[in-house]
Amino acid sequence: QVQLVESGGGLVQAGGSLRLSCAASGSIYSIVAMQWYRQAPGKQRELVAHITSGGTTTYAGSVKGRFTISTDNAKNTVYLQMNSLKPEDTAVYYCSVLSTTPVGSVGYWGQGTQVTVSS
Repeated sequence: QVQLVESGGGLVQAGGSLRLSCAASGSIYSIVAMQWYRQAPGKQRELVAHITSGGTTTYAGSVKGRFTISTDNAKNTVYLQMNSLKPEDTAVYYCSVLSTTPVGSVGYWGQGTQVTVSS
């Protein structure tokens, strides 16, 4: 059974920083990509950052230049360094792992961690 455990969320003032972590455990066949999503109240879940197993990164325009996604492949862990935080970054942040298996792709989700940015 695969489990994703997120940590690092909390309350921070605008302009501050937080670092989110997401550790994947269990039998994951082959990780293709790791991602961070977020969902603010009343809004749809949106992709914040994406990193492939080869290290290629992609960011949402709203966070580009402020957020950095990285991984520790040996630990099956993905990080999201968030700098210059804004109140509009307030949301529940979810990590996601995309894995490929002999029978197809599988996606796993964490339980979410709350990030609140005060003005």
